[in-house]
Amino acid sequence: MSGLDPVAGTALLTAALRDRESRRPDRLFDDPLAGLLAGEAGRAQAEAFGEQPAIAVRTRYFDERLARITGAGDGPRQLVLPAAGMDTRAHRLPFPAGSTCYEADRPELLELKNSLLAQAPAATCRRVTVPADLAADWPAALAAAGFSPEEPTCWLVEGLTQYLQEPDVLRLFDRIAELSAPGSHLLTDFVSASLLADPASRPMLDGMAARGAAWHYGTDDPRPLLTERGWEVELTDFAEFGRSLGRWPDEPRPGGHLVHAFR
Repeated sequence: MSGLDPVAGTALLTAALRDRESRRPDRLFDDPLAGLLAGEAGRAQAEAFGEQPAIAVRTRYFDERLARITGAGDGPRQLVLPAAGMDTRAHRLPFPAGSTCYEADRPELLELKNSLLAQAPAATCRRVTVPADLAADWPAALAAAGFSPEEPTCWLVEGLTQYLQEPDVLRLFDRIAELSAPGSHLLTDFVSASLLADPASRPMLDGMAARGAAWHYGTDDPRPLLTERGWEVELTDFAEFGRSLGRWPDEPRPGGHLVHAFR
């Protein structure tokens, strides 16, 4: 899988599913670079993964929120993506002039991504890659890349927390809180604890574990995790938002939350 470990390799799966969505006549967003970044390895994963609406739904949610947050006249001009993976928002969203997008991820993944993007159209903002392992001192790497904790920031932590153990989730959000000046925003998502315990989810969860990318963390109420760290929180139910887009099954089943926090 292009030399990536299984968890990093899920970035290729995400890109492939975004490419699949972009090819639909009723697409929720357009990601013209997703297919290039997914490659054959990502497409093979997507074929095995089947039809899953979650990535398309959360991508649409975060696109809308980012446009609202950064489009405001006094909105943050720093955007940070921990575990950026194959995200292409720096190329496809119209960020305001003077915006910088810091993409932090493992060095080998960013090296692959940058090589694939070498012939792509220019980014719509200043794009800065930050080679760093989130288990290590990534705030120092972010600071060395030019990030300023004194300025408001918009954080996007997408599709990450389920792969982490609870202590690592808490540590991640502790660090983000420490680096967030007044006026900052945080966008993230959580799968529900009930999804992890639901027998109907077992085939999917077993499949992810077999790929070496097991899911560990879920919560049915992420609000305390963030309010205790100084954030005001707006929760959106994953399934309800998905149904509003016509992309979620009508039958009740556990999902999770899409989160917009601010201070």
